[in-house]
Order: sequence, then structure tokens, then C-alpha cells
Amino acid sequence: MSLVYNIANAKKMMTKRCVRGEDLMERTILHCDMNNFYASVECFLNPDLKPYPVAVCGSTEERHGIVLAKNYKAKACGVTTGEAVWQAQQKCRDLVIVPPHYEEYMKFSKAARKIYEDYTDQVEAFGMDECWLDVTGSVGIYGDGEKIAQEIRERIKFELGLTVSIGVSFNKIFAKLGSDLKKPDTVTCIPKERFQEIVWPLAVSELLGVGRATEKKLAACGVRTIGTLATWPVEFFEKKFGKNGVMLWMFANGLDQSRVADVDASVPVKSVGHGTTTLQDLEDTAEVWRVMLALTQEIGHKLMTYHKKAYGVAIDVRDNKLFTRQWQCKLKQPTQSASGIAKTAFDLFCRSYDWKNPIRSLTVRAIDLVPEDTVYQMDLFCDALKLARTEQIDRTVEDLRLRFGMDIIRNACLLDNPKMQTHEPKVIMPTGVPMQA
Repeated sequence: MSLVYNIANAKKMMTKRCVRGEDLMERTILHCDMNNFYASVECFLNPDLKPYPVAVCGSTEERHGIVLAKNYKAKACGVTTGEAVWQAQQKCRDLVIVPPHYEEYMKFSKAARKIYEDYTDQVEAFGMDECWLDVTGSVGIYGDGEKIAQEIRERIKFELGLTVSIGVSFNKIFAKLGSDLKKPDTVTCIPKERFQEIVWPLAVSELLGVGRATEKKLAACGVRTIGTLATWPVEFFEKKFGKNGVMLWMFANGLDQSRVADVDASVPVKSVGHGTTTLQDLEDTAEVWRVMLALTQEIGHKLMTYHKKAYGVAIDVRDNKLFTRQWQCKLKQPTQSASGIAKTAFDLFCRSYDWKNPIRSLTVRAIDLVPEDTVYQMDLFCDALKLARTEQIDRTVEDLRLRFGMDIIRNACLLDNPKMQTHEPKVIMPTGVPMQA
């Protein structure tokens, strides 16, 4: 069966999509992947770590005792992401364990995005450390895709002190594959005219969308390379895997036409939540209240940032036997008040949890979100004046925190909470400029 026939059938099977005019021309797509991101940031923050094998791990005291990331020296010793800390230490006696600092990782991620945005307004994040860039419209200014990629690579190294691997190709799938082929600190090009000789000999697991389960199913059918996936009849994969099978077949044949999202594109926010695993088990309602109040400070901030209000509250409670239970309730009127959400969540908890076991972790979520200017019917017994005052106080607190930092004003009961985790200081970049949060 001819490849042309397969392509024609595949296009019929896929849902028809409207495309912009530039989608009809050959595109230049970059995929930027910062190398060993968490571990690299930690080594930058503490240069004394650089000569050693380093693993970023949740500490056993904080009960996240697994490897979250590692540097190349640790990888060479066989340390893998997701394994227990004690297993990693058995493989690598000199392994240096450092705790994660997510706020710092986010600062570096934002700084990298600012560099990408100097070259295009089409920047789509794929996790904290990866981004796609469509630079089709920029090649006339900065040069071809490889030249742009090399310039970005040098800027990331000079301005952020990190390294990045960049794939350059004519679609998102092969750009992503290119950034994975050679690490660290490299640029790999997969041109349209040569993609078959570069891509088809690779293991099928290298293709985006092929996880461990799909890899096993494909191997059971005799499909172990991307080339085999590409050259077999598309009808076989449709029958075996449905639409996902057709999608993977098109990926393997270089037929991905998905766009890189605009830098200001926003995904509709359906809920806002915040959770934590506490340093020690929570054993009474007073401790639960302090944790919930701390969690909802961030929720209230996000709701105001997104210009949303919540019509409902949900809580997830995980006990020390690792059993998780969930409850939710409706609100009489929508709110973005951190204290109001905390009180509702706490009341829901008191009505629902039986205290058979101490609590290991808590999550609070604001759900059923609506725009903050949504008109709604007031409850007959609602104190509208009190509600307006509460919202004004929350707005004032938010303004103070935006101007002077999150710690400028805090609830007194949160000043000393040994069971909650703390934050880290600011970062100075290689250029000597403080990194903005």
C-alpha cells in the first residue's frame, strides 16, 4: 500500500481544522530544553556543588523522599529521576542531596521566556524548562533557524548561567525530538528533506506521545522504530489505537501541523488550588486551620490575578496511611476572598473528616470559577455591607503584597508554624543583575 494513499486516508480520518495563512508555508520551529534544569539552577545558586554529583530530592523529613532531578555526574552513576533517595545514595556514595526551590526555578523559567520573546511572539511553554518557538517570521531579521537557536543558546548561558539544548525543524514534534537527541548545550537540526534518515531509525519511544504503555503495545505488534510506525498502513494503527494511533502515524511521517501558541495565549482557568505535605502530621483542627489559612493566601492572590471568583470550594485530605478523601461544597455567592475560602474549607473539613488518622497533606481548591464582574443574585440573609468590607480589606492586602512582597502583612497565627515549609531569598544573575520574581 503506497505512502501517498496512507497519507490521504489519514487526513480524512483527522478532524478538519482551520489554519492561518502562514501554516501553508514551511515553518521554522525551535524547541528549547534547559539541561538538568532543577539541578543546574541549584549548582548556579551554590557554585560549590558543581564538582559533585547532585540530586534535587524531596527530603525525608518533608516526606518527599524521591529524586526529582539530577546533574550529569549523578546520571553517570546510574541515578534516575523518580527513585527513592536511599536507592540513589546506594548507587552514588558521594551524591549531594539538595532540596527543591520551586520559586527560584520559576524565576529562571520566566527569565528564559523573556529571552525567547525577543525573537518571536509565538512562545508556547511545555513545562517549566521547555518551550516551543515559531520563528518563521523572524528568519529575515535574525537569520535561519539554526542561527537563531545558536544565538539563544549563547544568551541563556551568558545571561542566566545555564545551558540549553535546542531542536530546529519544520514542525513541533521533530523540534522536540531534536532537542532530545544531543545534550547538553547543543543545537540539532532536522530539516524536512532529511528527516527520514535522521528520525526513522530511532526507537519509537523517542516520539512525543509514546509513553511506556504505548511503547509496550507497539512493541507487541512488532513496531520498535519510528520508521516502522511511519511505513505501516495507517489503518492498522487506527484499528489498534483509534485516533491516537492515526496521530502518532502522522507524527512519524512529519505531518504534524499544530501551531505554536501566541505568547499571550491563555488557557481558561477552571479551578485554582494550592496544597502541601506538612513537615509533620497534623493532629488537631487548630493545626488544620493554620495550614488552610496559609494555603488560601495564594489562592486568593491567584483569583485576583485571573480576575475570577469562585462559586465553590473543594478540599483533598490525605492521612498518614496515604488514603485520600475529597469533599466539596457550593457557596451562596461567588468570592475571591482568601479568608472566606479558608473559613468555608475549614467548615467543610470539620463536617467531613472523622479523625481516625492524623493528616499528612492538605489541598484546598476554589472551583466553579466565573469572571469577577459576573452579576449574581444576593442571598436574602447575606450581610452585603460586611461582604463588601471583607472584599475591600482583601483588595488592600493584595495591593500591599504586590508593592512590598508577600510577607509584608500576614495573619498572626501563621508567624510561627513549624509544620509548614519556608521560602528562599532572591537570585543574582551572572551579569550582576538581580532576577525579577
